[in-house]
Amino acid sequence: MSNVIILGGHGRVALLTAQLLTGRGDTVSSVIRKAEQQDDVRATGAEPVVADIEQLDIAGLTDLVRGHDAIVWAAGAGGGSAERTWAVDRDAAIRSMHAALEAEVQRFVLVSWSDAGLGHGVPEDDDFFAYAEAKTVADAVLRDSALDWTIVAPSTLTDDDATGSVETADPSSSIARADVAALVAASLHDDASVGKTFRVNTGDVAIEQFVRD
Repeated sequence: MSNVIILGGHGRVALLTAQLLTGRGDTVSSVIRKAEQQDDVRATGAEPVVADIEQLDIAGLTDLVRGHDAIVWAAGAGGGSAERTWAVDRDAAIRSMHAALEAEVQRFVLVSWSDAGLGHGVPEDDDFFAYAEAKTVADAVLRDSALDWTIVAPSTLTDDDATGSVETADPSSSIARADVAALVAASLHDDASVGKTFRVNTGDVAIEQFVRD
């Protein structure tokens, strides 16, 4: 049993992840920005924590994550302005990594995007550019850190039912949020996932096996 904190706890992937983890017996704290989201978090079995991670500095984030066994970064600006995308998806994510090290929370799972990387191909004049770049930078910083990291990088997200199976996203297609949540949960429970980036679509490999391979 682990004590997990989810940053960005009201997102759909985060809520599904919390439900899976608490169902396995983990203790989960889900960080949310709005007090009115608390009931949604409690319905998953997690404990809501109201805090604005976009505004917290490293010291504040360190206090927030201290005492946990693992961090899941599932936060995002959610298609807001480019300025807020940089602030959340890049800057706050990176601060949370520094905070993890300061708080000695070694395990860190980051939810990213399958095409993040120097070759993402999104032009600078595209509204999606800030997101693509922010994810690319955050991923790179995490990979270069001393944390025990895993990057879960789904392709286009859908609200389809879970299939329990995935495949490498090459080329990227789509995947149910429920399967992304299952992959995050499986990664936290299997050390074989440490140091791996999972770029995934819906597929035909059972998630537990995919994590181990």
